[in-house]
Amino acid sequence: MLQIDNVTYRIGDRVLLENANVTVPDGHRIGLVGRNGTGKTTLLKLIQGQIEADEGSVSILEKTTLAAVSQQAPTGTRSPLDVVLAAHQERDRLLLESETAEDPQRIAEIHTRLADIDAHTAPARAASILSGLGFDQSAQNAPLDSFSGGWQMRVALAAALFPNPDLLLLDEPTNHLDYEATLWFERYLASYANTVIVVSHDRSLLNKSVNHILHLRDRQLKLYRGTYDTFERTHREHLDQQSKLRQKQNDQRHRIERFVERFRYKATKAKQAQSRLKALERMEPIASVVEERTTPISFPNPESASPPLLVYENAAVGYEPDSPVLSEINLRIDPGDRIALLGANGNGKSTFARLVSDRLSLQSGKRTRHRKFTVGYFAQHQLEELSAGETAVEAMGRQFPKTIEQDIRTRLGTFGFSKPLAETPIRDLSGGEKARLLLAFAGISAPQLLVLDEPTNHLDVDARESLVHAINEFEGAVILITHDRHIVELCADHLWIVENGTVTPFEGSLDDYERLTLHSLDQNDVTTDPSTTTPAKSKNNQKKARRQRAEKRMELAPYRRAIAESETLIDRLTEEKQKIERLLSESGTHEAVGQSPSDMLIRLAEIDQQLLLEEKKWVDATEFIEAAGRNDL
Repeated sequence: MLQIDNVTYRIGDRVLLENANVTVPDGHRIGLVGRNGTGKTTLLKLIQGQIEADEGSVSILEKTTLAAVSQQAPTGTRSPLDVVLAAHQERDRLLLESETAEDPQRIAEIHTRLADIDAHTAPARAASILSGLGFDQSAQNAPLDSFSGGWQMRVALAAALFPNPDLLLLDEPTNHLDYEATLWFERYLASYANTVIVVSHDRSLLNKSVNHILHLRDRQLKLYRGTYDTFERTHREHLDQQSKLRQKQNDQRHRIERFVERFRYKATKAKQAQSRLKALERMEPIASVVEERTTPISFPNPESASPPLLVYENAAVGYEPDSPVLSEINLRIDPGDRIALLGANGNGKSTFARLVSDRLSLQSGKRTRHRKFTVGYFAQHQLEELSAGETAVEAMGRQFPKTIEQDIRTRLGTFGFSKPLAETPIRDLSGGEKARLLLAFAGISAPQLLVLDEPTNHLDVDARESLVHAINEFEGAVILITHDRHIVELCADHLWIVENGTVTPFEGSLDDYERLTLHSLDQNDVTTDPSTTTPAKSKNNQKKARRQRAEKRMELAPYRRAIAESETLIDRLTEEKQKIERLLSESGTHEAVGQSPSDMLIRLAEIDQQLLLEEKKWVDATEFIEAAGRNDL
């Protein structure tokens, strides 16, 4: 379907692709990966024909339909549903022609083609895609200008998906999606029947939705079969093998050089020496493996504080007087807590983030804070508060006027800002560099609480891994809002759900939440003409689904608590058992602790009995929850 032959592309003196080659067969779902700035977006533009290669060619099979997400968010008075339906230009053209065609044969051809592209189900399919991306029935028919830029970009994504093109090109499609819409999108992409190339740094999407990885590195393209985890393992093995081969070749070269140096002037060995010299000249050097290192991210640890850090009692917050976005908030945050906020965009996650970071005041209720409480806040919109002409050093100096310049430069250095980069105007920084700058802002004062609202946008896979390590090593508390499941799984100890106008702990795992979300999406999926489903009915369906989720959480909560209590007791008993066994094995130590061997053996028997009971409780509760999850599918 797609053939890239010896393509070279330069931007000024910088070479992004050099004699790059790859063949993409029909039906492959490909994740295009590589460090930020290596040229992934440029490659998509070459495939679309928006730019031309300096050398080589990019060819696509004739009559291949191609679609990509528009870089311009759709605006105006049209509805999202109208925009998505209009994206299928062939359908619109055939429908228009069918109204005026007179030749019977042509009329038959038109209707045959309309049937082939499922034209009669188009409104339902368009509505289904929009529903999966978070648009309820009323939103699907609202004017585009009533939505934020992020929601308008969701419409642009839906418009690219709807025509079901032969070749679909996507560049970081989940950047404007919340976790719930990302779950739907992962499943949609995994079932996509045609060819897709998706640029993404989202490890979960690359593991669930694609079956090949196209790696752009050192200006070359290499196609790997399998998911991202498979690619990472294979690539690491390749680098290790290449390093060993290079070392072996260097050793061989040194042996030949020593032989030649020793015998080239001896008559009996001269021919052999000359032969080895020729072998040395023919030896193709194996490229040195230069690891692309990611500058580590780190947050300075705060001063220790006793719990709690922050407590809300019957709290309410919003933007308009007497019109709270969130209310009845009864929550507590302790030092070291790792909290991920779940819930669809528009439910109030960012509102809660602004509340705990002192960017919004309480409308009612009570807030109690530790006397040492400080907060660091990260959100992409903070870039709008910076002057594009400022350098990173100047911007941080203005934000933190009491911090001396050397400390600012040192802090920026830990986030990968060398002296030249720290003195580069912000408008000239890449998306990843701007994200690192905002992270440096959030952590510079060693806060007790870090609030990170979608911190992974514009970070590549390795930078995201560095962020995971930084969060896990940070000794303060963290509140995390992200659509990246991988980071939630590795960092979050507590899940809080934002829905129904409040924030409450979610009594379950991320897998439980994913099952509930996908189940709800399946229930609410629009499979008929949207004109037959009223907004009121859609809202009733959503309320019913939320009520069912709440009932399920309440039903499973005692079992989850039982599991947690059993795990804690099993850990404590196991530790005590190991300690007693160690004392029994060390002669004389029982006297030092004032216990006789017989007492220790009696206690061991008691522990074994308790462990059997607790393990049975744990197994019973776990099996009940697993059975409940299977019944929901």
